[in-house]
Amino acid sequence: MWSSEEIRQELARVSPSRRCDTLAELSALAHTAGSLHLRGQGKIALHLDLSSSAVARRAFQLLRDLGVESEIRTYRQRAFGKPTRYQLHVEGSDGARRILAEAGVVSRTGAPLQHPPKRVVGRECCRSAYVRGALLGAGSVSGPRSPHLEVRCASLEAAEQLVRLAALDDVTLRARERGRYALAYAKGADAIAETLALAGASDAALLVDEHGVLGAARAHANRVTNADHANLVRSSRAAHAQLRAVRRLAEDGRLETLPAPLREIADLRVRYPALSLRELGRKCRPPATKASAHRRLSRLQRLAEI
Repeated sequence: MWSSEEIRQELARVSPSRRCDTLAELSALAHTAGSLHLRGQGKIALHLDLSSSAVARRAFQLLRDLGVESEIRTYRQRAFGKPTRYQLHVEGSDGARRILAEAGVVSRTGAPLQHPPKRVVGRECCRSAYVRGALLGAGSVSGPRSPHLEVRCASLEAAEQLVRLAALDDVTLRARERGRYALAYAKGADAIAETLALAGASDAALLVDEHGVLGAARAHANRVTNADHANLVRSSRAAHAQLRAVRRLAEDGRLETLPAPLREIADLRVRYPALSLRELGRKCRPPATKASAHRRLSRLQRLAEI
Protein backbone atom coordinates (compact mmCIF):
# COMPACT_ATOMS: atom_id res chain seq x y z
CA MET A 1 0.00 0.00 0.00
CA TRP A 2 1.21 3.53 -0.73
CA SER A 3 -0.06 7.08 -0.17
CA SER A 4 0.47 10.41 -1.91
CA GLU A 5 2.19 11.78 1.19
CA GLU A 6 4.70 8.93 1.29
CA ILE A 7 5.49 9.43 -2.38
CA ARG A 8 5.91 13.19 -1.85
CA GLN A 9 8.31 12.50 1.01
CA GLU A 10 10.42 10.21 -1.18
CA LEU A 11 10.46 12.75 -4.00
CA ALA A 12 11.42 15.51 -1.57
CA ARG A 13 14.51 13.51 -0.60
CA VAL A 14 15.82 13.42 -4.19
CA SER A 15 18.36 16.26 -4.27
CA PRO A 16 19.15 17.93 -7.62
CA SER A 17 22.77 17.36 -8.62
CA ARG A 18 22.98 20.27 -11.07
CA ARG A 19 21.83 23.88 -11.11
CA CYS A 20 19.75 23.20 -14.23
CA ASP A 21 17.83 20.51 -12.31
CA THR A 22 17.20 22.92 -9.42
CA LEU A 23 15.82 25.51 -11.83
CA ALA A 24 13.60 22.94 -13.60
CA GLU A 25 12.16 21.64 -10.32
CA LEU A 26 11.50 25.18 -9.08
CA SER A 27 9.86 25.98 -12.43
CA ALA A 28 7.44 23.05 -12.06
CA LEU A 29 6.59 23.99 -8.47
CA ALA A 30 5.83 27.55 -9.56
CA HIS A 31 3.73 26.46 -12.55
CA THR A 32 1.65 23.92 -10.59
CA ALA A 33 1.45 25.40 -7.07
CA GLY A 34 2.44 29.04 -7.52
CA SER A 35 0.72 32.36 -8.03
CA LEU A 36 2.40 35.57 -9.17
CA HIS A 37 1.53 38.96 -7.70
CA LEU A 38 2.39 42.32 -9.25
CA ARG A 39 3.84 44.74 -6.68
CA GLY A 40 4.22 47.77 -8.93
CA GLN A 41 7.33 49.33 -10.45
CA GLY A 42 8.01 46.06 -12.27
CA LYS A 43 8.34 44.00 -9.06
CA ILE A 44 6.87 40.48 -8.88
CA ALA A 45 6.15 38.33 -5.83
CA LEU A 46 5.69 34.54 -5.93
CA HIS A 47 3.52 32.54 -3.52
CA LEU A 48 3.74 28.75 -3.45
CA ASP A 49 0.74 26.99 -1.86
CA LEU A 50 1.71 23.46 -0.77
CA SER A 51 -0.04 20.60 1.04
CA SER A 52 3.00 19.04 2.74
CA SER A 53 5.62 20.26 5.18
CA ALA A 54 8.21 18.09 3.41
CA VAL A 55 7.48 19.81 0.09
CA ALA A 56 7.56 23.25 1.76
CA ARG A 57 11.01 22.51 3.20
CA ARG A 58 12.17 21.25 -0.19
CA ALA A 59 10.94 24.39 -1.97
CA PHE A 60 12.60 26.56 0.69
CA GLN A 61 15.90 24.71 0.14
CA LEU A 62 15.66 25.04 -3.66
CA LEU A 63 15.14 28.78 -3.37
CA ARG A 64 17.97 29.16 -0.86
CA ASP A 65 20.33 27.17 -3.11
CA LEU A 66 19.55 29.68 -5.87
CA GLY A 67 20.16 32.64 -3.55
CA VAL A 68 16.49 33.60 -3.12
CA GLU A 69 15.07 34.44 0.32
CA SER A 70 11.61 33.13 1.18
CA GLU A 71 9.29 32.87 4.17
CA ILE A 72 7.17 29.84 5.16
CA ARG A 73 3.68 30.48 6.55
CA THR A 74 0.89 28.08 7.47
CA TYR A 75 -2.89 28.30 7.40
CA ARG A 76 -5.85 25.97 7.83
CA GLN A 77 -7.88 25.23 4.74
CA ARG A 78 -11.62 25.87 4.96
CA ALA A 79 -12.61 22.30 4.18
CA PHE A 80 -13.68 19.12 5.94
CA GLY A 81 -11.02 18.28 8.51
CA LYS A 82 -9.39 21.74 8.03
CA PRO A 83 -6.01 20.41 6.85
CA THR A 84 -2.92 22.56 7.37
CA ARG A 85 -1.37 24.01 4.23
CA TYR A 86 1.97 25.71 3.74
CA GLN A 87 2.79 28.87 1.83
CA LEU A 88 6.18 30.10 0.69
CA HIS A 89 6.32 33.84 0.09
CA VAL A 90 9.03 35.18 -2.21
CA GLU A 91 9.16 38.95 -2.35
CA GLY A 92 9.93 40.57 -5.67
CA SER A 93 13.57 41.53 -5.35
CA ASP A 94 15.63 42.04 -8.49
CA GLY A 95 17.57 38.86 -7.70
CA ALA A 96 14.39 36.82 -7.25
CA ARG A 97 13.02 38.14 -10.55
CA ARG A 98 16.21 37.12 -12.36
CA ILE A 99 15.97 33.58 -10.94
CA LEU A 100 12.28 33.28 -11.88
CA ALA A 101 13.15 34.38 -15.42
CA GLU A 102 16.02 31.89 -15.54
CA ALA A 103 13.64 29.14 -14.37
CA GLY A 104 11.10 30.00 -17.06
CA VAL A 105 8.42 31.14 -14.60
CA VAL A 106 8.34 34.65 -16.08
CA SER A 107 9.79 36.17 -19.23
CA ARG A 108 12.73 38.54 -19.24
CA THR A 109 10.23 41.39 -19.12
CA GLY A 110 8.38 39.89 -16.14
CA ALA A 111 5.35 38.49 -17.97
CA PRO A 112 4.03 35.16 -16.55
CA LEU A 113 4.70 32.08 -18.70
CA GLN A 114 2.18 29.24 -19.05
CA HIS A 115 4.98 26.66 -19.30
CA PRO A 116 8.79 26.73 -19.27
CA PRO A 117 10.82 27.35 -22.44
CA LYS A 118 12.84 24.57 -24.03
CA ARG A 119 16.11 25.77 -22.47
CA VAL A 120 14.74 24.88 -19.01
CA VAL A 121 13.58 21.34 -19.85
CA GLY A 122 15.73 20.42 -22.84
CA ARG A 123 17.92 17.86 -21.05
CA GLU A 124 16.78 14.48 -19.77
CA CYS A 125 17.88 15.33 -16.21
CA CYS A 126 15.92 18.60 -16.36
CA ARG A 127 12.77 16.85 -17.62
CA SER A 128 13.04 14.39 -14.74
CA ALA A 129 13.40 17.29 -12.28
CA TYR A 130 10.42 19.10 -13.84
CA VAL A 131 8.16 16.05 -13.53
CA ARG A 132 9.33 15.66 -9.93
CA GLY A 133 8.51 19.29 -9.16
CA ALA A 134 5.07 18.95 -10.75
CA LEU A 135 4.27 15.90 -8.61
CA LEU A 136 5.51 17.70 -5.50
CA GLY A 137 3.49 20.80 -6.28
CA ALA A 138 0.15 19.36 -7.38
CA GLY A 139 0.40 15.60 -7.75
CA SER A 140 -1.57 12.79 -6.16
CA VAL A 141 -1.56 9.01 -6.46
CA SER A 142 -4.40 6.70 -5.47
CA GLY A 143 -4.47 2.92 -5.25
CA PRO A 144 -3.66 0.12 -5.13
CA ARG A 145 -7.11 -0.73 -6.50
CA SER A 146 -7.69 1.16 -9.76
CA PRO A 147 -4.38 3.03 -9.45
CA HIS A 148 -4.51 6.60 -10.70
CA LEU A 149 -1.91 9.40 -10.82
CA GLU A 150 -2.72 12.99 -11.64
CA VAL A 151 -1.07 16.42 -11.65
CA ARG A 152 -3.36 19.42 -11.46
CA CYS A 153 -2.40 22.20 -13.89
CA ALA A 154 -3.67 25.74 -14.35
CA SER A 155 -4.52 25.23 -18.03
CA LEU A 156 -4.87 22.53 -20.65
CA GLU A 157 -1.80 23.97 -22.39
CA ALA A 158 0.28 23.42 -19.24
CA ALA A 159 -1.04 19.85 -18.86
CA GLU A 160 -0.25 19.06 -22.49
CA GLN A 161 3.27 20.42 -22.02
CA LEU A 162 3.80 17.97 -19.17
CA VAL A 163 2.48 15.16 -21.38
CA ARG A 164 4.95 16.09 -24.13
CA LEU A 165 7.90 16.25 -21.73
CA ALA A 166 7.11 12.80 -20.30
CA ALA A 167 6.72 11.36 -23.82
CA LEU A 168 10.30 12.38 -24.66
CA ASP A 169 11.38 9.77 -22.07
CA ASP A 170 8.88 7.13 -23.24
CA VAL A 171 6.45 7.79 -20.37
CA THR A 172 2.77 7.99 -21.32
CA LEU A 173 0.57 10.64 -19.69
CA ARG A 174 -2.74 12.04 -20.89
CA ALA A 175 -4.28 15.50 -20.53
CA ARG A 176 -7.86 16.44 -19.72
CA GLU A 177 -9.62 19.73 -19.05
CA ARG A 178 -11.95 20.03 -16.06
CA GLY A 179 -13.66 23.39 -15.91
CA ARG A 180 -11.35 25.85 -14.16
CA TYR A 181 -8.28 23.59 -14.27
CA ALA A 182 -6.74 20.73 -16.24
CA LEU A 183 -5.06 17.42 -15.42
CA ALA A 184 -2.09 15.46 -16.66
CA TYR A 185 -2.80 11.91 -15.56
CA ALA A 186 -1.81 8.25 -15.83
CA LYS A 187 -3.91 5.15 -15.19
CA GLY A 188 -2.66 1.66 -14.46
CA ALA A 189 0.29 0.39 -12.48
CA ASP A 190 2.74 0.35 -15.42
CA ALA A 191 2.18 3.96 -16.48
CA ILE A 192 2.24 5.20 -12.88
CA ALA A 193 5.44 3.27 -12.06
CA GLU A 194 7.15 4.71 -15.17
CA THR A 195 6.11 8.24 -14.19
CA LEU A 196 7.39 7.84 -10.62
CA ALA A 197 10.65 6.34 -11.86
CA LEU A 198 11.14 9.28 -14.23
CA ALA A 199 10.63 11.66 -11.30
CA GLY A 200 13.16 9.78 -9.17
CA ALA A 201 10.82 7.93 -6.78
CA SER A 202 12.39 4.52 -7.47
CA ASP A 203 11.13 2.83 -4.30
CA ALA A 204 7.55 3.97 -4.91
CA ALA A 205 7.80 2.89 -8.55
CA LEU A 206 8.89 -0.59 -7.49
CA LEU A 207 6.05 -0.79 -4.96
CA VAL A 208 3.45 0.25 -7.53
CA ASP A 209 4.88 -2.15 -10.09
CA GLU A 210 4.91 -4.98 -7.57
CA HIS A 211 1.28 -4.34 -6.62
CA GLY A 212 0.35 -4.31 -10.30
CA VAL A 213 2.06 -7.62 -10.96
CA LEU A 214 0.58 -9.21 -7.84
CA GLY A 215 -2.87 -7.96 -8.81
CA ALA A 216 -2.50 -9.50 -12.25
CA ALA A 217 -1.27 -12.71 -10.65
CA ARG A 218 -4.37 -12.89 -8.47
CA ALA A 219 -6.60 -12.21 -11.49
CA HIS A 220 -4.94 -15.05 -13.39
CA ALA A 221 -4.21 -17.37 -10.49
CA ASN A 222 -4.88 -20.46 -12.59
CA ARG A 223 -1.92 -19.55 -14.83
CA VAL A 224 0.52 -18.32 -12.22
CA THR A 225 2.65 -20.70 -10.19
CA ASN A 226 4.28 -20.25 -6.81
CA ALA A 227 7.66 -20.22 -8.52
CA ASP A 228 6.67 -17.18 -10.60
CA HIS A 229 5.65 -15.32 -7.46
CA ALA A 230 8.88 -16.26 -5.67
CA ASN A 231 10.94 -15.03 -8.64
CA LEU A 232 9.05 -11.74 -8.60
CA VAL A 233 9.69 -11.22 -4.89
CA ARG A 234 13.39 -12.10 -5.26
CA SER A 235 13.76 -9.74 -8.22
CA SER A 236 12.02 -6.93 -6.34
CA ARG A 237 14.19 -7.38 -3.24
CA ALA A 238 17.35 -7.56 -5.37
CA ALA A 239 16.38 -4.33 -7.16
CA HIS A 240 15.83 -2.59 -3.80
CA ALA A 241 19.29 -3.71 -2.62
CA GLN A 242 20.89 -2.51 -5.87
CA LEU A 243 19.19 0.88 -5.57
CA ARG A 244 20.44 1.26 -1.99
CA ALA A 245 23.98 0.47 -3.13
CA VAL A 246 23.83 3.04 -5.94
CA ARG A 247 22.52 5.72 -3.59
CA ARG A 248 25.20 4.97 -1.00
CA LEU A 249 27.94 5.29 -3.62
CA ALA A 250 26.41 8.53 -4.94
CA GLU A 251 26.13 10.03 -1.45
CA ASP A 252 29.79 9.16 -0.76
CA GLY A 253 30.86 10.76 -4.04
CA ARG A 254 32.35 7.50 -5.27
CA LEU A 255 29.90 6.79 -8.09
CA GLU A 256 31.42 9.35 -10.46
CA THR A 257 34.90 7.82 -9.99
CA LEU A 258 33.87 4.33 -11.14
CA PRO A 259 34.47 2.93 -14.64
CA ALA A 260 31.95 3.87 -17.33
CA PRO A 261 30.21 0.43 -17.49
CA LEU A 262 29.47 0.57 -13.74
CA ARG A 263 28.19 4.15 -13.95
CA GLU A 264 26.01 3.17 -16.88
CA ILE A 265 24.39 0.18 -15.15
CA ALA A 266 23.88 2.27 -11.98
CA ASP A 267 22.09 4.97 -13.99
CA LEU A 268 19.95 2.37 -15.78
CA ARG A 269 18.92 0.69 -12.51
CA VAL A 270 17.79 4.05 -11.07
CA ARG A 271 15.99 4.98 -14.29
CA TYR A 272 14.33 1.56 -14.74
CA PRO A 273 13.95 0.05 -11.25
CA ALA A 274 11.54 -2.69 -12.35
CA LEU A 275 13.44 -4.04 -15.37
CA SER A 276 15.02 -7.50 -15.31
CA LEU A 277 18.76 -8.02 -15.63
CA ARG A 278 18.32 -9.16 -19.23
CA GLU A 279 16.35 -6.01 -20.11
CA LEU A 280 18.88 -3.77 -18.37
CA GLY A 281 21.67 -5.44 -20.33
CA ARG A 282 19.89 -4.73 -23.60
CA LYS A 283 19.74 -1.02 -22.75
CA CYS A 284 23.51 -0.84 -22.24
CA ARG A 285 25.60 0.65 -25.03
CA PRO A 286 26.89 -1.62 -26.40
CA PRO A 287 24.30 -4.19 -25.25
CA ALA A 288 25.45 -6.50 -22.45
CA THR A 289 24.40 -10.01 -21.50
CA LYS A 290 22.28 -10.82 -18.45
CA ALA A 291 25.40 -12.24 -16.76
CA SER A 292 27.36 -9.04 -17.43
CA ALA A 293 24.59 -6.87 -16.00
CA HIS A 294 24.46 -9.10 -12.91
CA ARG A 295 28.25 -8.92 -12.42
CA ARG A 296 28.26 -5.13 -12.69
CA LEU A 297 25.41 -4.68 -10.21
CA SER A 298 26.99 -7.19 -7.82
CA ARG A 299 30.24 -5.24 -7.97
CA LEU A 300 28.39 -2.03 -7.13
CA GLN A 301 26.88 -3.74 -4.08
CA ARG A 302 30.28 -4.98 -2.95
CA LEU A 303 31.82 -1.53 -3.37
CA ALA A 304 28.96 0.07 -1.38
CA GLU A 305 29.70 -2.27 1.55
CA ILE A 306 33.34 -1.20 1.77
